Amino acid sequence: MTEPDTDEAESAITNMVREFYGRAKLDPMLGPIFNSTVVNWEKHFQIISNFWSKVLLKTDRYNGHAYVHHVNLPIEPAHIEHWLELFAETVETTLPQEYRGPALAKARMMGESFKAGMFPFIDQDGKPSKHPV
Repeated sequence: MTEPDTDEAESAITNMVREFYGRAKLDPMLGPIFNSTVVNWEKHFQIISNFWSKVLLKTDRYNGHAYVHHVNLPIEPAHIEHWLELFAETVETTLPQEYRGPALAKARMMGESFKAGMFPFIDQDGKPSKHPV
C-alpha cells in the first residue's frame, strides 16, 4: 500500500478537521463548550490542521502543547470520551487508511493524558475528580 502524496494528505487532514468541528459544534455535549470557547473558527481550523499535520506528516507547522489550551475548559471525563468517539468516527470517514491508526493512537494517548492531568483524584464514588475527597 502506498502513502498518499503530501498534498492529498494535507487536504485530507484539513477536511478531517473541518468535518470533526462541524459535527462537534452541533453536538449536544461538545457544542456548548466549543461554541463558547472558540472565537475565530478559521484560525482554530488552521491551528488544529497544523497540529495534525505535525503528528501525521512530521511537518513543523505546529509548536506548542495542546494540554494548556484544554486544562481550564469546563469538561469532565465523559466529555473527553465523547470527543474521542466523535473523532474516531470522523477519522474513519475522512483520512486515508495509512493515517487512521496513527491519528487514533495519538488522540487516545492525548485523551488519557488529559484525563490524568485534569482529574488526578478519585472521588468517594471511585470516579475521576479534579479535587481530593
